Amino acid sequence: MSVERTLLGKLLDGREAFRYTLKNKRGTEASFTDLGGIWLTMLVHDKDGGMKDVVLGCEDAEDLLKNPGHMGEPVGRNANRIGGASFVLNGKEYKLEVNSGSENNLHSGPDYWRSRIWKAAFDPSGRGNSVKFSLESPDMDQGFPGNLHAAVTYSLSEDDTLSIHYEAECDQDTVVNMTNHAYFNLAGHESGDAQDQIIWINADSYTPTNVESIPMGDIQRVAMTPMDFRTPKRISQDVDSEFDQLQYADGYDHNYCLNDFDGEIRLVASAYSRKTGIKMEVYTDLEGMQFYTANSLNVMHKGKGGVSYDARCGYCFETQHYPDAVNQPAFPSSILSAGAKYDTTTSFHFFTE
Repeated sequence: MSVERTLLGKLLDGREAFRYTLKNKRGTEASFTDLGGIWLTMLVHDKDGGMKDVVLGCEDAEDLLKNPGHMGEPVGRNANRIGGASFVLNGKEYKLEVNSGSENNLHSGPDYWRSRIWKAAFDPSGRGNSVKFSLESPDMDQGFPGNLHAAVTYSLSEDDTLSIHYEAECDQDTVVNMTNHAYFNLAGHESGDAQDQIIWINADSYTPTNVESIPMGDIQRVAMTPMDFRTPKRISQDVDSEFDQLQYADGYDHNYCLNDFDGEIRLVASAYSRKTGIKMEVYTDLEGMQFYTANSLNVMHKGKGGVSYDARCGYCFETQHYPDAVNQPAFPSSILSAGAKYDTTTSFHFFTE
């Protein structure tokens, strides 16, 4: 196992961004940058013995500041949407920027964490299997209360599992809901349309939304609807169904209420490409996961190697608290109490079959 630090690039404002590459004995390789803590590459073996980079992304430092679609970003303080771009905590209303739909906030923007240089910690001897990025988020950063310390640790194992460990602590009650917005395409990041890939999600229910993708507060069963992935199926099978939820989002962009939630890590989803034989299993200790089929992705000539990424050329498994949980009393809470520890792990296991 090895870890290597190299210069990724220099920003126009003079800041330097570095790349951190993890590599195991099998040759599997993952790389990240301290600019935003972003996941850049994931090279895994295919069925023919070659290597495929299976995450979409940018490679130019200035492009990462814009990063259309939030590719590979560890999103915080709150991933996903907050309806009305506001919430009430301890009797006080907090207003966020409106950057989604007519009145909502998405991914805590527009002052995203991706534009900041995170502090990186790794084994300088080059023998480590992880890199830890940490960030200080001051009181009222992005509109949220409290001085928050956040950290994201990426680890690569010898069995080709990439684990993401999220940690946070704050001196006031606040909202914390972190995730990673990686887009996967198991045929290779440059291969185009990913709708033939086979998805399984261990969820009996989901949180339906309105036309602006804000949960309506109820939980509905997936049975007998196109939302059901309990039996593996191609994305293309039902994605264009005349079902209101899919019509609203122009595809899948929904939170699944994951089965067997007890705070322990367990298998919750998988994806498979018949073209490459690559399969990915998703494990998490969280209660929710946003399955997003890149319905509005439009990255022209700024992907890795100058690749263009169009709609539905990847998909996301964003493990999370439910969207808008801070405003939905029936949902599990996204409030982190002062002095309490936010501590959660999601892992992606890659293999061929």
